[in-house]
Amino acid sequence: MSMAVYHAAVATLLLGAAAIAAPSQAETIKVTIDRLVYAPAEIEAKVGDEIEWINKDSLVHTATVKGGAEVLLPAKKSGRLRLQEPGSFDYICRYHPNMKGRITVRP
Repeated sequence: MSMAVYHAAVATLLLGAAAIAAPSQAETIKVTIDRLVYAPAEIEAKVGDEIEWINKDSLVHTATVKGGAEVLLPAKKSGRLRLQEPGSFDYICRYHPNMKGRITVRP
């Protein structure tokens, strides 16, 4: 085996291992509120990701998990929440409880 082929093989193995071992980047997942609806209503994310709710309505809303976090969403504004733990979380708007969403958070 030539040295060039040997070095190429070693580089491929090292770079491939580095890509596998590299931690994934946190993402920002956008949820739009328009006409009293969260869209998308169901999302999947991972611990460390951030959810950004964008309120396009002229009403104040919240993203409220029963017994947990609450994000206040003023009219025509947005709010964010960084996900801290895995699990499935149903949320509603405190002011408009017919608005429903679900977040599934993976480790």
